[in-house]
Amino acid sequence: MLNPPSEAPVLQGLWEAVQAGQREVLLSPYLPASYAFLTHVLLCTPFLALDALGSVCQRVRSWRVSAGSGPPPSLRRWGECFLRVLGRYLSSVLPATALLHALCSPAVLPLLAPSCWELCVEVFAGLLVFDTLFFICHVAMHRVPWLYRRVHRHHHRHHLPFALAAQDSSSLELLSLLLLALSSSWLVGCHPLSEAVFHLLNSWLAVEDHCGYDLPWALHRLLPCLGGAPCHQAHHALHNVNYAPYFTHWDLLFGTYCAPELYLRKER
Repeated sequence: MLNPPSEAPVLQGLWEAVQAGQREVLLSPYLPASYAFLTHVLLCTPFLALDALGSVCQRVRSWRVSAGSGPPPSLRRWGECFLRVLGRYLSSVLPATALLHALCSPAVLPLLAPSCWELCVEVFAGLLVFDTLFFICHVAMHRVPWLYRRVHRHHHRHHLPFALAAQDSSSLELLSLLLLALSSSWLVGCHPLSEAVFHLLNSWLAVEDHCGYDLPWALHRLLPCLGGAPCHQAHHALHNVNYAPYFTHWDLLFGTYCAPELYLRKER
């Protein structure tokens, strides 16, 4: 972690308030899994509204990556997906992460908050590390038949993914994704505030990748280094391209990048 500046950080008041009121929550063994599940569900709600509107509004359907692929997923599909994800968190992810927390040394909360600059650097570095680790694991899950059948195939049941399906995976894959995210923040040395923002942004990027919409204000339109929903939908359709979750540099470097325009041309 970067050395704190001599003056009190801007975020110090926020950090002291969080520590004073939520110290037990911050140290809870159930926090990582609970935070991952709740942020995922909450961040999916705007896309649930879009999918509901898409069934009656042509303008909303025109924003879909595959505009001619039929109506958005129904509320029933959303409900079934929610129950699957909830069941896997309760049966596997929550107990496993709580056990891991109990085996590790007790966390010590720092007195000082990070500066705004430190927070931004730590969050960005965490996303880069996660993107790298996920790329390696994702390639392995596709190239090793046993891993694909036992771990990853369930996620690819969604040829055209939707937001909630970002975590509609096998229990082992869900657990591995959470451990990759926790490991990324640990490797960077994130402050707890930076870690909370990292996990929040990580969840948002995963939801946006799977949402099925190429929205005018989407992050990949603002930041060309991101692939976004069009790139990830190409992965779900073709399976052997666009392995990186967010950034495009690893796929470009290893020759596994497929431009969304080429995928959409094949679809037509």
